Formats: sequence, C-alpha cells, structure tokens
Amino acid sequence: MIDTLPINFSHKQSAHCENGVVSNLMRHKGFEVSEPMIFGIGSGLLFSYLPFIKVNYAPVFTYRVLPGLVFSRFAKRVGIKVKREKFSNPIKAQARLDENLKNKNPVGLQVGVYNLIYFPDEYRFHFNAHNLVVYGKKDNQYLISDPVMENVTALTEKQMEKVRFAKGAFAPKGHIYYPTAFPEKLDLESAIVKGIKQTCRDMTAPVPIVGVKAIRWVAKNIRKWPKKIGAKKTNHYLGQIVRMQEEIGTGGGGFRYIYAAFLQEAAGIIKNENLKEFSSEMTEIGDLWRDFALDASRIYKNRSGESDGYNKIADQLNTIANREEDFFKRLKKTV
Repeated sequence: MIDTLPINFSHKQSAHCENGVVSNLMRHKGFEVSEPMIFGIGSGLLFSYLPFIKVNYAPVFTYRVLPGLVFSRFAKRVGIKVKREKFSNPIKAQARLDENLKNKNPVGLQVGVYNLIYFPDEYRFHFNAHNLVVYGKKDNQYLISDPVMENVTALTEKQMEKVRFAKGAFAPKGHIYYPTAFPEKLDLESAIVKGIKQTCRDMTAPVPIVGVKAIRWVAKNIRKWPKKIGAKKTNHYLGQIVRMQEEIGTGGGGFRYIYAAFLQEAAGIIKNENLKEFSSEMTEIGDLWRDFALDASRIYKNRSGESDGYNKIADQLNTIANREEDFFKRLKKTV
C-alpha cells in the first residue's frame, strides 16, 4: 500500500467537469482562469448528432466537443504543455497515478460515471467522459476533487480501477492528464479570438452531423420517429437529448449559459463591448433550449396534452437552429 501526504489542493465546485478540472489544476499552479474562459478559449460549445454511435440504447446527441479537446485547445492557445497517457494495463495505470501523487502532482482523470459510488443513483448511467482530479492517497483511498461535487470525496483502489477502465463508447482506458509547462503570462487576448472563431466555424459547418445542420436534422427526425420507430423508442431518444442537454451539459441549456458567461468576460479582456450584447443574446438562446427540454420532457413523461407535441418541439429546434446560425455568423464578423 502506497500512501501520500495530501497535496495542498484547493477544491472548487464548477458547472461542468472538464472545465472545472482544468480551472482547478490551473489555480493549483498559480493561474486564476475561470471555468467559462477555459470553455470558450477551448471552443467547447457545439451541437452534434451521431446516430451511428449508441449510448444507453439511443444515438449520441452532444452539446460540446469530444472529451479532452477543451483542455488541449485551451493549452495550445495560451502556451501550456500537457501530458496525456492511456493504458491497456490497469496495473501500469495505477502505478503512473501513484507516481504522480508521490511527486505531489495532482492529475486529471477521465472516468466512467456508472460506478462512481458517490454520485446519486439517478446520475449513475453508462457515460464514460466524466473528469475529476486526484490529489492524494491515504489508507488505500484515492482523494478526489470532483468539480461537480460540493465537497471532496474518495475511492478505493478497486473502485478507481473500475471507473478508469469502464467499457463502452468513449472508454477512458485509464486516461490521465496534467499540465507540465507554463508561460510566464497567459496570452488570453489572442486565445479568446481563436476560440471564438473556431466555435463559429464548428456551429456553421457544412456537414449534417455538427452545428446548426445537426440541430435541423434532429428536428426532422423527431417528426419521423413516432411512425418510423414507435412512440416508446422516440420518447427514449427524447430523454437522451434532454439528459445530454440538462444533466451532462451541466449548467443547463446545453452549455449555452456557460458560453454567454465567457462572452461577457471576454468583452472586457479584448475590449470589445459588442460581446456583451452577444452574451445577452446567447442567454436568450439558452432559454429557448430550456423551453424545448421542458416540452420534450412532458412528452416522454406522458404529461403533454398536445396530440401534435412532436411537431411542436421539432419547430422549437428549427427556431433555435435559425437563431444560432444567425448568431454565429455575426459573432465571427465581430471578432
């Protein structure tokens, strides 16, 4: 058994796991960068529909980029070096984790949610892209700062192995990551502009699986699904869309509120007052996503009195797609 003295690590709760891990690791190294700023510079905002990948027997609907991309892009744009490793052997994965803790280096881990014993039961399902920080080890327990939890917690070696080597889509494979080198000062100004431009490109991309085109594709399918696959399966798919938006997209509105906060903060840093107006507008779009989620949940919980409910929520998605297409085209010109 290898114990380490707990690292003097400051745990701070956040709206979303990867942003929170990065913000907490940065703070540990002496750099105060907010969660929305990390998300915005890392071009985390997206909408993607991947019908060929199934999670919980439903297609993947995601409101953010792939796990790990936010930190990678953020690091590259502000001049940080990050080390990442994945493993096929759990013993080697544990040894590398213990080695970092022995060297007083807190690390980020990608894990599966289903076996996280400290999560409430309703949040424990097969989702393998959760992130947390391990900052020490004592009495066969890893000391954990999970940014979506109010307080620090712990897992045993066996429990840690189970979540690090969860099976299924986006299997983490023992993924460990941490920053290794920093510039004297973070160049946020140019990083903000690069981050915004990439998000604008992603959201207006000319392909059907990402951005506003993906939102419209989902809207089109919602009209077809009841007859094509039946109400029961359609409602299961709707539940997946809402869960990814409101639970996995922690902070609500599919990360739109976090992005609005980023634009508000960015306005002062790059001295562009127009971004404050864009921030307000993005908050309004987040409200539209919330309205959609509420109406969709009424349908799959059988509380909607409207016979044409599926067409109504499809209309809502088309309205959102039109708003977002216009928004991101104008935002790109502004920066």
